[in-house]
Amino acid sequence: MARPPRIWISNDTPALGEIVRVRAQIVHVMESGFRMDANGDPIPPNLLTGFTATLDDRLLMEWLPETAISQNPYIEFTFAARASGTLRMVWTDESGVVAEAGQEIAVG
Repeated sequence: MARPPRIWISNDTPALGEIVRVRAQIVHVMESGFRMDANGDPIPPNLLTGFTATLDDRLLMEWLPETAISQNPYIEFTFAARASGTLRMVWTDESGVVAEAGQEIAVG
């Protein structure tokens, strides 16, 4: 995960109860471990193992990706704006790398 995640939020100043759409993409190879390199040796697996989205300390979404996910995965979800806070998204992979993205949400 050499580059930071890209995130798009439909409205970072939503009205109370408004549905907020979040789109996020991470650059990741998602290597399954089933392919071989030019020498015929297996390429070690390196998959995303988790994704969480929280608004302050409240869990909005948790995703546990598996082998069939393509590289540079894109995820989209919605939530109802009930309180202001920091929307924080965290990706983890098999090699222990953690990538984070966040943005303030101000409910008006």
